[in-house]
Amino acid sequence: MTDSKTSTRRRGLLKGAAVAAGAMSAPMVSTAQTTSLRFQSTWPAKDIFHEYAQDFAKKVNDMAGNRLKIEVLPAGAVVPAFQLLDAVAKGTLDGGHGVIAYWYGKNSALALWGSGPAFGMDANMILAWHKYGGGKELLEEVYKSLNLDVVSYLYGPMPTQPLGWFKKPVARAEDMKGLKFRTVGLAVDVFTDMGAAVNPLPGGEIVPALDRGLIDAAEFNNASSDKVLGFPDVAKNCMLQSFHQSGEQFEVLFNGPKVRALPTELRSVIEYAAEAASADMSWKAIDRNSKDYEDLKKSGIKFYKTPDPILRAQLASWDKTIAKKSEENPTFKKVLDSQRAFAQRAGQWQNDYSVDFKMAYNHYFSRQAKKS
Repeated sequence: MTDSKTSTRRRGLLKGAAVAAGAMSAPMVSTAQTTSLRFQSTWPAKDIFHEYAQDFAKKVNDMAGNRLKIEVLPAGAVVPAFQLLDAVAKGTLDGGHGVIAYWYGKNSALALWGSGPAFGMDANMILAWHKYGGGKELLEEVYKSLNLDVVSYLYGPMPTQPLGWFKKPVARAEDMKGLKFRTVGLAVDVFTDMGAAVNPLPGGEIVPALDRGLIDAAEFNNASSDKVLGFPDVAKNCMLQSFHQSGEQFEVLFNGPKVRALPTELRSVIEYAAEAASADMSWKAIDRNSKDYEDLKKSGIKFYKTPDPILRAQLASWDKTIAKKSEENPTFKKVLDSQRAFAQRAGQWQNDYSVDFKMAYNHYFSRQAKKS
């Protein structure tokens, strides 16, 4: 009788264990509530930059599952492009996508993340300085001094930007004098010093201003953006290569209290999504920009290399600009000194180690190569 009871009890225990094991092997369905974040970009909906903002959001949404969802609206949906930072800080928006140069009016030091030759650093090197050379801490310091409670993630190294679109090509630095020109950030000071009359219009307003003759020439960013924004419809000459914004990157902004309220793992998702989006954006830019560059050439747009005298004039004007800003703004000098120290070391390494890729390209694709 005792053996029978023991056997029955053992069978019950085994059955319970089997049920528990089955429950553990079943897929776990999260019941956590979805946190929705309303974002706005500083770009028109048709611009590739807005697409980059959506790409970032998708990476966050995919990795977070149903726990976090970012919705991205285009420029002007809630606030004008240049008011994005304030809207995010105040909580009118939960976050946004733009460039730091747009906040130049709040503290001139902010434009150093993108404007000017950056002591010879390209956009990816500036991101390296930002992440590992002290730039991130300096940016946080600037935002704190402005009482802006935001969390910033920099990502997405932009290719070197053209000098811009012109009704007539420019050949000398003197040709810039009196020109009504659109740019942003510290490039405003550089081109002003070169004699241009500068108007810092947001992206969506540039082509209409060119069309109406309110400006004579303008720069925005790249072949893909310029094409879709309509630059080829109002100007037929594009000058390539410039130091005015040769190292710019994007910024993803979050409202501070909103992002700090998220669980640690979701904050990690956001951080790593920014890094993943940075790589993806740089690859997509190479593919899309090169295709659109080809299309623009086929459509009759004339591209010219910016003459070296204009590039040298930019460097001279930049030197005057940073000297003046350093005297006016101690934070500006602090950021500039940090960049200079990093650039001197990292630039030496890059210049010494990098091979001349143009030599290899010409070996395979120059006219002489085709004949052989």
